[in-house]
Amino acid sequence: MKKNTDQIIQLDFSEEMKNSYRDYAMSVIIARALPDVRDGLKPVQRRILYSMVELGLDPTKPHRKSARIVGDTMGKYHPHGDSSIYEALVHMSEDYSLMLPLVDGHGNFGSIDGDGAAAMRYTEARLSPGAMALLDHLEKGLIPFEPNFDNSEKEPTVLPAMIPNLLINGTTGIAVGMATNIPPHNPDEVIDGVIAYMDNPNITVQKLMEYIPAPDFPTGGIIINKDDMVNIYETGEGKIRIRAKVEIENGDNGRKNIVITEIPYSVAGNKTKLVEGLASLMKDKVFDEIYDIRDESSKEGIRIVVEVKKDRDLENLLNGLYKKTALEDTYSVNLLAVKEQQPFVFNLKNMISEFVDFQVDLYTKEYDYLLDKAQKRLEIVDGLIKATDVIDLIIEILRGSSSIKQAKSCLIEGIIEGIRFKSKQSEKEASTLNFTERQADAILSMQLSKLIGLEILKLHDENTSLKDSIEEYKKILGSNKELYKVIKGRLREYKKIFHTPRRTQLMNASITEYVEEVKIEDIYILIDRFGYTKSIDIASYTRASEDSLKEYVHIILMKNTDKLCCFTAEGNMYQIKAESIPKCKMKDKGTLIHNLCKLDKETVIQYTSFEQLFESQLLFVSKKGYIKQVSGAEFETNRSQINSTKLEDKDQLVSVTLLSASEILAGNMKVILLTDKGLSLGFSLTEVSELKKTSRGVKGITLEKNDFVCYASAVGPNEETFTYDDKVLNARKVRNRKRGDKGQKAQLEI
Repeated sequence: MKKNTDQIIQLDFSEEMKNSYRDYAMSVIIARALPDVRDGLKPVQRRILYSMVELGLDPTKPHRKSARIVGDTMGKYHPHGDSSIYEALVHMSEDYSLMLPLVDGHGNFGSIDGDGAAAMRYTEARLSPGAMALLDHLEKGLIPFEPNFDNSEKEPTVLPAMIPNLLINGTTGIAVGMATNIPPHNPDEVIDGVIAYMDNPNITVQKLMEYIPAPDFPTGGIIINKDDMVNIYETGEGKIRIRAKVEIENGDNGRKNIVITEIPYSVAGNKTKLVEGLASLMKDKVFDEIYDIRDESSKEGIRIVVEVKKDRDLENLLNGLYKKTALEDTYSVNLLAVKEQQPFVFNLKNMISEFVDFQVDLYTKEYDYLLDKAQKRLEIVDGLIKATDVIDLIIEILRGSSSIKQAKSCLIEGIIEGIRFKSKQSEKEASTLNFTERQADAILSMQLSKLIGLEILKLHDENTSLKDSIEEYKKILGSNKELYKVIKGRLREYKKIFHTPRRTQLMNASITEYVEEVKIEDIYILIDRFGYTKSIDIASYTRASEDSLKEYVHIILMKNTDKLCCFTAEGNMYQIKAESIPKCKMKDKGTLIHNLCKLDKETVIQYTSFEQLFESQLLFVSKKGYIKQVSGAEFETNRSQINSTKLEDKDQLVSVTLLSASEILAGNMKVILLTDKGLSLGFSLTEVSELKKTSRGVKGITLEKNDFVCYASAVGPNEETFTYDDKVLNARKVRNRKRGDKGQKAQLEI
């Protein structure tokens, strides 16, 4: 079969992928994840609210099944799956997430604890008063509409929001390559800030912060970095540190209770996990001070009780809870929103400016609509009043006409052909009529009851009222000052309706470290020949058999508050806190020492506890024969790694020997050096100078070419032999010479 090459489209793969991904990214950014800066809504939220309007679900109407709302939204406007639509519907009903919930939910819509909402077939919903502030005046044509996904319906591109919803309720969303995280604010403060901007468009961000000092979270809590808010509002980015609000109460049996009454906003919708986290810390004895934890929260509010054992430091415990739990958390602010189909990061003033510009546009269109409507009604009223003055003539025209069209033509254009009149005078008067088409339609549909004197009087009153309204509308449309006055007046009305006292407190607090109360006890550090390291308590060590202990080449007794010090041949010292070494049973393998510190490929030649190190004198000997004494006090440091000595190029440490004060004071210790070519040298320890750890040391032995020190030790006067490389060296046969001399041939015993 011959291929039809005309139907094959040749595409560059990389170019097609780039274009497709760009289209996908822009779709997510503009049509899914980010809010519009004008009404503060994402497309799915806007479509849900518009669907509810079409269903007539205003706050005065009964609730309707959520499944019906979701179905209408998905079928008409948002074909992206019912679960995402229902999640958005549920979120808009959460009073712990939004300052002004947009949906009034009926049924199980979840809770602050983290409980999920019931299935959409069980719950019901309708619009809230807050939503109506975004939806009022839809019928006035203030906003543009566009075709839906299949061109079968029209949907609004933005809602006529009369309140700054984006700042009041905030939002969060993750797009492609960007994310938005706008915190909620207090409605009173935001409206005051908007009015302040309208009074002075040149107002600075810092001046605006006199009205909007910081976000106000529905869950309350405390913002503890108040001074950082200036930078956040000026740049549109930053981090807010939120802390739970706590109270101290007297408990039973002399104990004190830490009562958590408000939680950070980031924990809203996940309170149960917070309580479980606190309980696990108590169970694992991370905080030994905690006696019990209870969640006594109810409809009246949050109440998590942490019972503290008697005579414990409450302030220190609180610092630990703030550090290790979600009672103190960080909220990352990113004031990102869509403007004219493009994402922008706004600062506080820019965001308010965009809202005010949107209001000016909305109110201009509203008053254009009201003016047009009043003018059309005035035209009709004028026509009806004029008609009542010649009502007998109009009745004569109607009775003499053969059709409505004929009568209407006479009323509008004075065409009298074919109409029977009673007199020439009537015919002459009829030819002068010049009603407008709208007036003619109103006259033809006018009821006879309108001819009653009282009804005619009402028409005259309406005429006067309409003229006053038209004059007012023109005045408002002709002056920005008057338009601003109307906008500010309505904003103040919304402020009264949605008045909410500030919930989140503001302060500046420094970070105080938690001082853990540690029970000091002895432990053993066991290290096998492969470097696997573990710690065991005294009881486990005493129960261990000799055979099992033979597996470990290093056994170090130390305190659980001490540090394990590791000296390497490369001239470094590493420190590992005892608490960082895994507590194991004898049968457990432990953890490689390289995983506990950054040893890499260095070779450890000495292990010791810092306590022993601090009280000792250290004897350093290198391969090139350099030797020195260093006080253990020089190695006191908080750093995990330091240089323990200075080494020449290609030199290494052979040994680091710890000497006690009593051994030093005795003055009869002997240093023995052994070289690779079998030479040995012994001399008194008193000949070795005490130097700083940063020094290289002094020459301990004169080496032949290609020879190097392979072993070094300090022995007492009573030591007969010492072992090196499984060979026994007779210490008494190592001849004493001066430091720096050549060695003698070593005498080894197998």
